[in-house]
Amino acid sequence: MKSLLKTMAAAAVVIAPGVAFAEDSNDPIIIPIHNWSSQIVMSNVVGQMYESMGLNVEFVTTDSQAVYESVRLGDVALELEVWEGAFGASFREALSKGGLHDVGDHDAVTREDWWYPMWTKESCPGLPSWEALNDCAAVFATAETGDKGRYLDGPVDWLKHGQERAAALNLNFTVINAGSAAALWAEIGAAEADKKPVLVFNWTPNFAEAVWPGEFVEFPAWEDGCDTDPTKGPNKDELYDCGNPANGYLKKAAWDGMKDKWPTAYCVLSNISFTNPQIAEMAKLVDTDDLEPVEAAEEWLAANGDAVQPWIDSCS
Repeated sequence: MKSLLKTMAAAAVVIAPGVAFAEDSNDPIIIPIHNWSSQIVMSNVVGQMYESMGLNVEFVTTDSQAVYESVRLGDVALELEVWEGAFGASFREALSKGGLHDVGDHDAVTREDWWYPMWTKESCPGLPSWEALNDCAAVFATAETGDKGRYLDGPVDWLKHGQERAAALNLNFTVINAGSAAALWAEIGAAEADKKPVLVFNWTPNFAEAVWPGEFVEFPAWEDGCDTDPTKGPNKDELYDCGNPANGYLKKAAWDGMKDKWPTAYCVLSNISFTNPQIAEMAKLVDTDDLEPVEAAEEWLAANGDAVQPWIDSCS
């Protein structure tokens, strides 16, 4: 089979749908798009890989929690970024109903939690311990929050439970949800010039760790059941009194019917395994280099064809 890079090039011979992989359906493989950069670029990367194989692809914007029900029902074919901390509960619930399955982990290890840029530590030297937060709440206060500290959580649909965490650990903080990932980066960027202390939701892998060195707040260690069983964690009367998993998984999921309807595409999906640096670079191309997701995917593939091509070749 022609290499991905040659296939993506302008002078490449276009493989007609259904010719190279006749066993795969000509129906479009529907890939969901969410509201953070790495997932959007990764979806375009995989979509372009499939198109280079002569397969049809469509993208649909989907809620990042409800997507697992969509995969289960076959309304979309797959999900490329199942973050343990953010979406593990929705993923497990859909698994229990049947209709979708785990297609394996990426090499990437994830973490999602309260985070601050390193300059913040000068104003709150007890960090990263969560127990330092109340002593320093005043340095995070704004006109919006009065005498309470301000914590900017992720968008509401990410279900990060910042308010529940603050209540369970008796933190003197007001939790505000950002409207988008871009709002989180804007918060950090606006604070950078004056080195204003800020506390925001962040995660790895993404581009931010290279632009703004920082640390995660160290909350009580995650225990299985901390989100469902009040006896887990230090507060025996409340949920969400633990930090998120410090070494979380990043999985792929697929509709059960995908492997029969698009067997070659499914084979490639099972091979795909992105690393932390690869995912961070995907996000960087959009968030700092200002490329459109389609362009970012093209550039990423041009630079990483040697990593991607074996995933395709082993399924041809």
